[in-house]
Amino acid sequence: HEKYWTPLLFRKSKGISESAEKTWLVGQSEWSEYFPECGGTSQSPVDVTTTKTRYNPDLKAVTPLGYSQHGNRPFSLHNNGHTVVIELPEWMGLRGLPWLFTAVQLHLHWGSGGPSHGGSEHTINGQSADAELHVVHYNSELYPNMSAAMTQRDGLAVLGILIVTGEETNPGFDNILNYLSRIRHADQKAFIPAFDVQSLLPKDLGRYYRYNGSLTTPPCYQSVIWTLFRERVQISKAQVCLKTPTKIIKLKLN
Repeated sequence: HEKYWTPLLFRKSKGISESAEKTWLVGQSEWSEYFPECGGTSQSPVDVTTTKTRYNPDLKAVTPLGYSQHGNRPFSLHNNGHTVVIELPEWMGLRGLPWLFTAVQLHLHWGSGGPSHGGSEHTINGQSADAELHVVHYNSELYPNMSAAMTQRDGLAVLGILIVTGEETNPGFDNILNYLSRIRHADQKAFIPAFDVQSLLPKDLGRYYRYNGSLTTPPCYQSVIWTLFRERVQISKAQVCLKTPTKIIKLKLN
């Protein structure tokens, strides 16, 4: 039986994701002075208190489109100085929301000590995961591109996947981890073989937490329909130790 939940309580952003370079010169406590929406009432990430969520039978199952149809065109892997970003082809998308959303990119959030030091942005009952994957989409039914959509209340949809480290190897994440050595420094880019993006997602896409939130860094547009899956995915400690360059880990600060 599929269950869908909507968190009722939110907390202000504690983490960072993509933003303009100047953003990183301003402390988080000052964000709202320069970016008014950062002081809004629907800021992300949130702490999901499970006892204060409610079942919503109107929510539909999340259906990725084209995630496994990666084609032959290589993916672009980019170290933007703060995280690792992979640009996704426009034929990938998302159904199960009021509109069709087109995929734009995915990126990772790890703690400053690496993916075993509580680096997730969202938390569940106050507990963080070791890392978090975000798959970003824009509302392609109403807006022509990401830039136009990101300022609109119904403009973006992001899938949040919590990641934990354990003993079991996750081959899907090897498609990223195996190539991080090519982008050790900020602003480096590399082309990597296309792969099945759905291999990064949990198997159970029917149970999740849903809420309306924001970008997690300035300009903090409150334009994101968030879907945070209840099931976590696992990568092995060996994958982290052997395949994640130290210089890359140190860039992923939450």
